[in-house]
Amino acid sequence: MINTEKYDMIVVGTGAAGLFAALCMPEQYQVLMITKDKIENSDSYLAQGGICMLKSPEDFDSYFEDTMRAGRYENSPESVKIMIENSQEMIRELIAYGVEFDRQKDGSLEFTREGAHSTYRILHHEDVTGKEITSKLIAQVKERRNITVREYVTMVDLITEENRCFGVVAIDQEKEIYALYADNVVLATGGIGGLFQESTNFPHITGDSFAIALKKGIELENLQYIQIHPTTLYSKRPGRRFLISESVRGEGAVLLDKNGNRFVDELLPRDVVTEAIKRQMERDGEDHVYLSLEHLSPEEIERHFPHIEKRCLEEGYDIKKMPIPVVPAQHYLMGGIKSDTYGRTSMEHLFAVGETACNGVHGANRLASNSLLESLVFAKRAAAVITNQADQTQWKEIPVREELYQDEEAMRKEKRLLVMREIKRRDEDFYVKWCNYAN
Repeated sequence: MINTEKYDMIVVGTGAAGLFAALCMPEQYQVLMITKDKIENSDSYLAQGGICMLKSPEDFDSYFEDTMRAGRYENSPESVKIMIENSQEMIRELIAYGVEFDRQKDGSLEFTREGAHSTYRILHHEDVTGKEITSKLIAQVKERRNITVREYVTMVDLITEENRCFGVVAIDQEKEIYALYADNVVLATGGIGGLFQESTNFPHITGDSFAIALKKGIELENLQYIQIHPTTLYSKRPGRRFLISESVRGEGAVLLDKNGNRFVDELLPRDVVTEAIKRQMERDGEDHVYLSLEHLSPEEIERHFPHIEKRCLEEGYDIKKMPIPVVPAQHYLMGGIKSDTYGRTSMEHLFAVGETACNGVHGANRLASNSLLESLVFAKRAAAVITNQADQTQWKEIPVREELYQDEEAMRKEKRLLVMREIKRRDEDFYVKWCNYAN
């Protein structure tokens, strides 16, 4: 038996983009949020580095150029412009929600710098900025009477007819199947890290939205643009890789080969640094290189990177005294479901935001600390469109066939195959180089 429910809006995913989209809806709208795991277990929660902000009008051209250059000029100039112009408003809203950014002694906001940025424009909360932002958004969501959150509920399909989305098919922990109907659906399911053995992502984030989009004929864009982060903590333990934030290099840490020699400019774009590390590992015959923080004082490390220091100590590395062994790992997807600057996809009443969406901000390679900002800016714009069109929505209940969703393992394998096959079709060289590490 299929359980049926009806809402004004369904948000799939509880990262920064999904949470902010829900919070931006007027409180008379009934919103359901579903997530495959705990509400906190999104990649937004893991973000260490920070969130960008335009510091002054004079910085606009520089910020714009930094973003375009990192994206190899394949970015959408309009999307980049919108993101930058809305950055100060987003920061004000986060602060109003209780987000605490690190500040100078005089109380002013403290900015740091990361790779490919030409100046200091990144706000942070120690080295756990994502946790600070996401936890405060979660607290706000839990206070809203119009928002219902259900954990451990997995979207397995979209309910569609004639290129119109009417809801979501989902399965809970007890294997109960739900037909969840809504006037509008927002996909905020993150990326594809769970398909890789070496990834900074949570393992349950497996690109389900992209597989469903491929089956439903929903337009995708640049699914082959997958960012391999240059520096994750080398470990032989199974599971998610621990990220050594770009901001560590932004504050002066250097990369060394097995002989202790520096071999690359650490502030180049991530893809360039990643390729340099991969080549050096091959030359050295090693499965990692080293990241040295010797230029930072113990006080600076304690202040800026306490979480990283603690995690490295757990692996036996005192970053105040020795370099950290690091290795590249899958980190972020620049492509995704094609969306416009309001999150609209090629299917009516279906929106995509955050890492799930490809609105052109990132181009071929994301500039450090743009992801949280991009997620918030376009989630808010999607919520505005949904609110404005609410009175024009014509909804109906499309029948759902229960027998199609009873073999979860077969569905999981099919989705993984669909996504990997599409990546290979779009960029076989990347597939051969990195996807042989896929699960």
